[in-house]
Amino acid sequence: MTPAPFTSDLTAQLFGEEEAAAILSDQAFIRHMVTVEAAFARASAKVGLVAQADADTLSARLAQMKIAPQALGEGMASAGVPVPALVAILREDCGRDAQALHWGATSQDIVDCAHVLQWRALLNLLEGRLTALLDRMRVQSDLHASTIMAGRTRSQIATPITLGLRIATWAQPLIALEAELPRLRAQLLRVQFGGASGAGSAVGDKVEVLSAALAQALGLTQGACWQLDRSGPQALGAWLVRLTAALGKLARDLIIAGRTEIAEMRAGQGGGSSTMPQKSNPVGAEAIITLAHYSAALQPLLAQAAMPMEERDGAVWALEWLALPQMGMAASASLRHAGALIETLQADLSQLTAHLQAGQGAVMAEAASFALARHMTRAEAGAHVKNALAKARETGKPLWQVFQDDAALGALEDWSACLAPESARPAAEAMRGRIWAARADPDARDTHAETSPQRRETDG
Repeated sequence: MTPAPFTSDLTAQLFGEEEAAAILSDQAFIRHMVTVEAAFARASAKVGLVAQADADTLSARLAQMKIAPQALGEGMASAGVPVPALVAILREDCGRDAQALHWGATSQDIVDCAHVLQWRALLNLLEGRLTALLDRMRVQSDLHASTIMAGRTRSQIATPITLGLRIATWAQPLIALEAELPRLRAQLLRVQFGGASGAGSAVGDKVEVLSAALAQALGLTQGACWQLDRSGPQALGAWLVRLTAALGKLARDLIIAGRTEIAEMRAGQGGGSSTMPQKSNPVGAEAIITLAHYSAALQPLLAQAAMPMEERDGAVWALEWLALPQMGMAASASLRHAGALIETLQADLSQLTAHLQAGQGAVMAEAASFALARHMTRAEAGAHVKNALAKARETGKPLWQVFQDDAALGALEDWSACLAPESARPAAEAMRGRIWAARADPDARDTHAETSPQRRETDG
């Protein structure tokens, strides 16, 4: 098909997402590398390694520069990293003004810091979309707080719930992911400076002060060199996989609920068949599931980047470049599709009711067991319910009517009310409220997160 499904003219509208593609593009990454070089020059001037005037002049020159990705391709192939080629171009273009350029830094410092700036922009985009999705899910959940439906366990009708609760359970892992973002940012958005072997030996005792100045210039958190500690990128990858998986669960449920013979819900525009005019295929939901599988398959690849050899390992480091952008694109596209599905979600009340009534109301068998257990042992209650279910199937009467007509059991309860599916609404509503309270109540969020770094974008 194509080696670039997220940006291909053929497949990008299904699997891709324009804003994320721009954030993760070659041009954006090069712009961030130049931004880091300019910030590094200013930080070097603050600690007296270069003249302030030279740093200011260089920063002004770099702010105007635009470098085509093609200009770095050959150098990337030669060095395995784009920074040497970038620095050579910057030196040539800046001439004498390049005196303050790349003083004591190494390629990994520039690449990791540039990637952090990309990740910050990506998280800002994803957070905005996740928040908007959750807001809309809350609206739909509230709208359907009283809509009774059959819950399913292991693909079989189980007990009644509400559609409002079903939507809340879709939202539950997303609420947790939203709450974790401050801690993820604190772990991920750290400045990287270690020089050639991670000790900052080229700048001597100025390494900590210079690193702090670079962090301030880039709006990142100060800390020790992390070129061998890939826990930040690993945490980002894990968060992205969990996000796409949570959206995949939502999509799976909608596909099942939209099956022709179930038809309890409709969402999305649907796609046509080349030969069967009656079909409306769940293209958006299918795309979400495809992307969730794809992202999950990349996580083991990313995990291998966490075990570099010695002080730098070009082989496993590059695995982050292959995995994380794809995972980010998958997450962004999944959120786009999920937003469209939730926005267009509709319930078919007649189908929901029909499935609640299927099997002569067997969906209320558990409720019958618990009601009888107030009057006899659980074993006796279970036996009565099994007998009543058999009689309901035999006679075609609803389960509540079988109990009501039983001479020994009929007077024990108001079976019509006790076995009404609507009786499950209070418990479902209480659980729904608890799920959404985790988002509404600040105390239920991640209170142990470190103070998140500044979320502003750096000048590019």
